[in-house]
Amino acid sequence: MSTDVLDHLKTLHTSAIDARNGYREALKDADGKGMTPLFREMVTLHDGNAGELARELTRANEVPDEKGSFMTVIHETIMDVRSLFNGLDESVLPGLIDGEKRNVSKYDDALKETKAAPHIAGLLTSQREKIVQKIAAMETQKAAGEHAA
Repeated sequence: MSTDVLDHLKTLHTSAIDARNGYREALKDADGKGMTPLFREMVTLHDGNAGELARELTRANEVPDEKGSFMTVIHETIMDVRSLFNGLDESVLPGLIDGEKRNVSKYDDALKETKAAPHIAGLLTSQREKIVQKIAAMETQKAAGEHAA
């Protein structure tokens, strides 16, 4: 596996860990209210993606970093502050959608490098599609909330 592909896998793995940790914080702060079902779904999605990416890294004799990056701290802080002042309701959707679109962009970059590794490209395409589906669901939920207001 090329160094470029490994670098992309590491980046995607770290992003999945960061996102998962941010959604876990949101889930904790939501206290069973508001967007709790969405937060649970996103924790599951990103945790699954991180696990699959970690397996590929391990197969390539790399040690996956399960801590994430400094972005974990930022995601957790944002959720804590939002929870204190506004609650974690539909008003968080634009930020979540934007963050997930950035994740999709990272998959797009990685997919450009993985053409020579079909099994990696297949994995990344599948993960990317799951995130795109969640974005669509969040956009639908956001639009429904705007119409109700």
